[in-house]
Amino acid sequence: MTLKHNILKMYLLKGVLWFMVAMPIIVLFFQEHGLSLTEVMIIQAIYSLSVAVFEIPSGYIADLFGRKHTIVLSTIFSFSGYLVFSFFGGFYAFAAASILVGIGGSLMSGSDSALLYDTLLETGDKKTYTKIEGRNYAIGNFSEAIAGILGGFLAVSSIYLPIYVQTGILFLSIPIALTLVEPTMHEENKIERSFKAILGVVKFAMVENAKLRWLIIYSSAMGVATLAMAWFAQPFFKEVEIPLAYFGILWAGLNFSAGLTSFNSHKFDTDESNTKMLLYLALAMATSFVFLGFNISLFGIIFIVFIYLLRGIVTPILRNAINENTSSNKRATVLSIRSFIIRISFAICAPIFGYLADNYSLNITFYTLAIIVGVFSVLSAIRLNRLDNKASFAS
Repeated sequence: MTLKHNILKMYLLKGVLWFMVAMPIIVLFFQEHGLSLTEVMIIQAIYSLSVAVFEIPSGYIADLFGRKHTIVLSTIFSFSGYLVFSFFGGFYAFAAASILVGIGGSLMSGSDSALLYDTLLETGDKKTYTKIEGRNYAIGNFSEAIAGILGGFLAVSSIYLPIYVQTGILFLSIPIALTLVEPTMHEENKIERSFKAILGVVKFAMVENAKLRWLIIYSSAMGVATLAMAWFAQPFFKEVEIPLAYFGILWAGLNFSAGLTSFNSHKFDTDESNTKMLLYLALAMATSFVFLGFNISLFGIIFIVFIYLLRGIVTPILRNAINENTSSNKRATVLSIRSFIIRISFAICAPIFGYLADNYSLNITFYTLAIIVGVFSVLSAIRLNRLDNKASFAS
């Protein structure tokens, strides 16, 4: 199998990994086992923290030992986590399962984008990265959309059935990952095998390279926004009394929306308007949460859809921007630093959001999200715009 087949294999792998029949009802599944919404969000904080703890080392491992091997390990850990979800119950068992899935997520994060980018770099198709990444992300969203419809109907029969089916689907990801071909581009300049080398990449991304620093901070704000929305969509549906059978259909619609804009995200990614586009996206995201807070009703679904549309645009654009400002030998590590900051941010915020929802209201939770996301994303976009203006003036 040639290197070019990596693109098709990554499309297939994304489709399988994102065929999440459990996601439309996962919050209800946790609540079925007696967990409060605060405990559900603590579980998510544990997941995010486990991703964060292993995030940078996993990126370093991918840069050092290969993207393929790291991706294979990722699929094994994710499958193992869902085995625990399937056969055990309660807060502590779910926490352990979340840690396993979190390690799997950290091993995948950065490795997949780095493998795609280096494959295109080696085959001379680097300029198509945003388009390929956008399509890859779109496939994931379309897959999750289809899975959402199935998951909703499965849950009507049993709230446990989607979890069992999910476990079987994740098993299929392992043989797909084993067929990937490792790009050799990054091997031309292998990084030093030491903890000091990891710290050096962290220093490069967060101190020395100002553009990367603000791109990562912007990513963390958007990451908190989209992760929070994913976990509060189900409580929102429950709050406005939508029947369980429709959860999967609505979940499908949301992910289809993100996939649609992701598929066309390359049309928004131009050198001339990139930082201004990030500012517009930041303002739109914060405003959407404000309007959502005002509309805890069926009408509010419109604003949830709009948030998912924004998510589809911003993710591929940010990944491409980070790749363009990073050399091949440290690319997976830098992408992992990005995910590390996102996950740490969400791990800090998630229990707070859960507490606000349990003890106050979803309205207050969404207003809080609007403030946090708005401040950090808008500030980052302004700083990025200034850096671009300085670079243009200097040239």
